[in-house]
Amino acid sequence: MKKLLLLSTFLFITLFATAIPDEGMWIPILIEKYNIKLMQEKGFKLTAEDIYSVNKASMKDAVVMFGGGCTGELISPEGLLITNHHCGYGTIQRLSSIEHNYLADGYWAMSRDQEIPSPGSFVTILKRMEDVTDKMFKGVTDGMDNEARQQLLNTNSEEIRKNAIEGTNYTARVTPFYMGNQYFLMVYETFNDIRFVGAPPEAIGKFGGETDNWVWPRHTGDFSVWRVYASKDNKPAAYSSDNVPYKPLYHFPISLKGVHEGDFTMIFGYPGSTSEYAPSYYIDMVKNYINPKRIAIQTAKIEIMEAAMNTDPLIRLQYSAKKFGIANGWKKSIGENQGLERMKTIEKKQEYEKRLTEWISADEGRKAKFGDLLPSYEKLYAQLRDYSLVNSFTSDAFFSSGAEAVGCARNMMTLAGLYETVPDEARISVVKSELLVGAKGFFKNYNPETDKKLFVSIMKLYGENLDPEWQAPEYIKIKNSCKGDFQVLADKLYPATIFADEAKFIAFVNAFNTGSVAKLQKDPIYRLAKSVSNFISENVRGGLNRISSEVQKLNPLYMTAQMEFEKDRIFYPDANSTLRVAYGSVKGYYSKDAIYFKHYTTLKGIIEKDNPEIFDYDVPDRLRQLYESRDYGRYTQDGEVPVCFIANNHTTGGNSGSPVLNAEGNLIGINFDRAWEGVASDLAFNPDQSRNISLDIRYALFIIDKFAGAGYLLKEMTIVE
Repeated sequence: MKKLLLLSTFLFITLFATAIPDEGMWIPILIEKYNIKLMQEKGFKLTAEDIYSVNKASMKDAVVMFGGGCTGELISPEGLLITNHHCGYGTIQRLSSIEHNYLADGYWAMSRDQEIPSPGSFVTILKRMEDVTDKMFKGVTDGMDNEARQQLLNTNSEEIRKNAIEGTNYTARVTPFYMGNQYFLMVYETFNDIRFVGAPPEAIGKFGGETDNWVWPRHTGDFSVWRVYASKDNKPAAYSSDNVPYKPLYHFPISLKGVHEGDFTMIFGYPGSTSEYAPSYYIDMVKNYINPKRIAIQTAKIEIMEAAMNTDPLIRLQYSAKKFGIANGWKKSIGENQGLERMKTIEKKQEYEKRLTEWISADEGRKAKFGDLLPSYEKLYAQLRDYSLVNSFTSDAFFSSGAEAVGCARNMMTLAGLYETVPDEARISVVKSELLVGAKGFFKNYNPETDKKLFVSIMKLYGENLDPEWQAPEYIKIKNSCKGDFQVLADKLYPATIFADEAKFIAFVNAFNTGSVAKLQKDPIYRLAKSVSNFISENVRGGLNRISSEVQKLNPLYMTAQMEFEKDRIFYPDANSTLRVAYGSVKGYYSKDAIYFKHYTTLKGIIEKDNPEIFDYDVPDRLRQLYESRDYGRYTQDGEVPVCFIANNHTTGGNSGSPVLNAEGNLIGINFDRAWEGVASDLAFNPDQSRNISLDIRYALFIIDKFAGAGYLLKEMTIVE
C-alpha cells in the first residue's frame, strides 16, 4: 500500500512558516531536524543530542515512566527519583496503616535501610526509538479490507518488536502516530525494585485538596521521593536485599537560580492522550453526551466517600486514593466542558470542516479520496455515543469504585466458570490464590456501610441515566422487586452477601467446590455482577469495538486530508504515552476581565490560606514555625520561599511528575497540573490561557531539608547555585 503520509516528505516542510508559539508535544528523535533552532531562539542553550541520544548519555536517560501513568526523573547518581505526591499517592496509601499513616503524617527514610520496598511499583526508561513506518506497511495494499490490513499490521508490528529485543532484557512496542500514518518502535528497560524514600504529609503534598485542584494560583507541595534499585551489575532485578541503588546514565542537575517571567522552560515526559485533530462529532460526544452523565455519577460517589471519610480516620485512609482518583477526573471533565464552551470549540471545528469540505469538493480527485470522510464520521458517532456512554457509565457505577461489592463479586466469575467443564485443579488453585491475594487489598480499603450508601446511590443513578434497553436484566428484575427502594434492598443484601465481609469471602473461596457454584448463584450481589458484566460483554462491547474500528479506519485518511488542506500548518502528533518534549516560557495570564495571574506563588500564600477547621487547608505546625521564624535557608527568591509557577508548555495527563527544565537543562520544577481555564487543551489548545502548573524545585528541597530534616539527601544531588 502507498503510505498515506511519510513524515519526511511534507509533514514539516514549512515548520516555521506559521509557527504557533509553545504549542505541541514533540518527538525527541526529531528535535534536531525540526525543533532545535526554534528552541534555541527562545533561549535554550544546549543541543538536540543533549536531549536525546543513543550514542551518549542524554536527558532521556533520566526521564522515567513512573508506574505506567506518570512521569518521574532521576536526580542523583544513586538512583534517587522524584515525581508528584499524587503519582505516588496510591502506593503510599497501600504502604500505610492507622499505626503508620504515611499519607497523614508523611515519611522520610533517614538512611538507606529505612527505604520501604513498594511491591508492584515499577519505572520504565526509554532506551531508543526508531521510525519503522516502512516496515509496518510492508505488504499492505490499497485494496485490502480493514480486517486483513489490521492483521498484517499486527503481524509486522510483532516481528519488529521481537527483532528489536532479541537477546536483551528489554521490552518494546510499536506505536502509531498521526492517526496511524506513521509508526515508531520504542525500546524500554523496566525496573521493578522501587523503594519509598519519603513524602511530605498530605497537608503539604495535597494542600488545597479538590478545591484547589486544576486551579491557579496553587500552593501544593506535590512531590514524593523514591529510589530505583538494581542488581549488582546495574540490571533490572526483582526485589532483593542484595540489590543496590541503580546508577543511571544521566541525572538532572538541580538549579537554585529560580524562575522569572519569560524564562525558557522545557517539559520532558510521557503525556497520555490528546485528540487535537478529531472531528467535531467526537467533541460533541464527549462534551454533550459522555461528560455530563459521568460528572453526575462521580459527584455522587465523591460526596458519599467524603462524608464517610470525615467520620473516621480509618475510612479516610481507606478511601483517600479512591476518592482522589474519581475527583481528579470529575473536576477535569467539568473544566473541560466549560473550556470547550468558552472557546466555542464545536462551532470552530464545524466551521473548519465546512472549509475543508469546500476544498475537497473543488477537486474531483480530492472528492473521490476524501469526499465520504465527514459524512461517515457523522453516522458513526451518532451510534458510537450510546455505546461509549453505556460502557463508561456502567463501569463508573459498578466496577470503578462504584458499588464495590458488585465489583468484588465480578472477580468470582472466573472461578465459577472453571466448573462449567471438567475442573482443572491446577488452574483452580491458581485462581483461588489470586482471589485471596486480591481480597487482602480489597478489604483493607473497604467499609461496608460506605459501600451500602454507594450501592443505593449508584443503583438509582444507573436507572435514571440509562434507558431500559441499556440496563442489565438482573438490575431491572431487582429494581422491580424492591419497587425502586434501593435502601431497603441494600439493608437486606449486605448482611447476607459474602462480598461485603472479608471472613465470609475468604472462607467461601477456600472451600469452593462444585457445589459452591449453586450457592454463588443464590447471592443477589453475584447475580447482579454477572448480569451487568455479561450484558456489557454481549450487548455493548461488540458494537463499541465494531464502530470504533470503523472510526479508526477513517482516521489516517482524515489526518492526511487535514495535512494536505493546510500544508503550512504545524501538525505535532497527539499524545500517546510516549516520550515527548514540550517547550515554552514562564508566563502569567489573564483569567477574566481585569484579572491577571502572575507566574508564581509563595509560602506566604499557604499561610494566608491556613484554616485548621478545614482538612485541606490545615497547615502543619512545623511549616507555620518555619514561616514565622523565616528559617528559609537557601531556598528563597526576593525574600520568600517560592512554591509553584506556571508556564505555557503543552501538557496533559501522564505529564504529571515530568521534569521542568531551564535553558541550561537544569531541573527547576516538577510539572503536576494545568490551570482551570486551559483544562480543555486535550481537545483544543488555548495559547492565551493554557498553562501548566509546576512545583518549584526549591520548595521541594526546602521541605526535604528544613521541614523533614532529611537534608542528607541533598548531598547526593548535583545542585547548581
